[in-house]
Amino acid sequence: MYFWEVVWKEQLIQLKALELPLERLDAKKARLEALRPMPLFALNKLRDTLSIEWTYHSNAIEGNTLNLVETLVVIEDGMTIKGKSLREHLEAINHHEAIEQVIALAQPGAIITERIILDLHALVLQKIEKDFAGRYRNMPVRIIGANFLPPNYLKVPDLMEELMVWLRENTEELHPVLLAAAFHHRFVWIHPFVDGNGRTVRLLQNLLLMSKGYPPAIILKEDRQKYYRALNEANEGRFANLALLMVQAAERTIDIYLGTFDGSLDAYQPIGNLAEEPDMPYGEEYIGLLARRGKIDAYKEGKRWFTTKKAIEEYRAGRQRMR
Repeated sequence: MYFWEVVWKEQLIQLKALELPLERLDAKKARLEALRPMPLFALNKLRDTLSIEWTYHSNAIEGNTLNLVETLVVIEDGMTIKGKSLREHLEAINHHEAIEQVIALAQPGAIITERIILDLHALVLQKIEKDFAGRYRNMPVRIIGANFLPPNYLKVPDLMEELMVWLRENTEELHPVLLAAAFHHRFVWIHPFVDGNGRTVRLLQNLLLMSKGYPPAIILKEDRQKYYRALNEANEGRFANLALLMVQAAERTIDIYLGTFDGSLDAYQPIGNLAEEPDMPYGEEYIGLLARRGKIDAYKEGKRWFTTKKAIEEYRAGRQRMR
């Protein structure tokens, strides 16, 4: 038995028991699949837009100061931004190339291997930290703000091999979004690289999701502190908030796809607007709480939550049935 097998079995039990809006997520995914085939031009345009957004948010979480428009200009126009470092430019270019590799790999039934992990990491750090790119760490590391110390670097190869075994054995055991969340946490805990762990694991989680037919789940820069808190909670054996964050990130992207191809996103409004309607039974603060906890159909853009009147009515009707 692997050293961490008992801990990871307990994690599986807890994740399966969580009350998350997975049925709602899967219903939206089914609606999206029913729209296929989608117009190729519009589909490619949307993928390009989301790839820029994915690069921007993932890099910004790690401290890159390029904004969304600047990230677009660097990647699509090859221009430099005054006042920004060379490293920040290269981080944007590297990450975009890594996304292209993920898209190429994300075929149905795709299996993540250590070779894929090392190759993606090499793309993330190419032209920046060549000595570390595509190589497991050979030194101890500390993570600022984390509530744990990553394992000794001598254990990294064995722990990564163990993670690959776990992934192969449990791919069908968990909902794909929960699998991505569990993999994400375990990878971060191992912290196999000197640098680039966060960007790499967010690429890998989406490779897992995309190979199962989901669009990428983009963790927003605005949720950076929530994301780090959720990872620290997972280190203490509490996985609910990390799993919820992953579900909400995946649902947001599905909503964007649906809104593009069937117009359903038009019904969503800022929660502040809905709270001001005369027949609304809940205030803005309570609706925001429901959105953050995944109790209603909602998605986040920047710091604002959007939902629909129908979602609030369905929640209220469900509460009344329970009385």
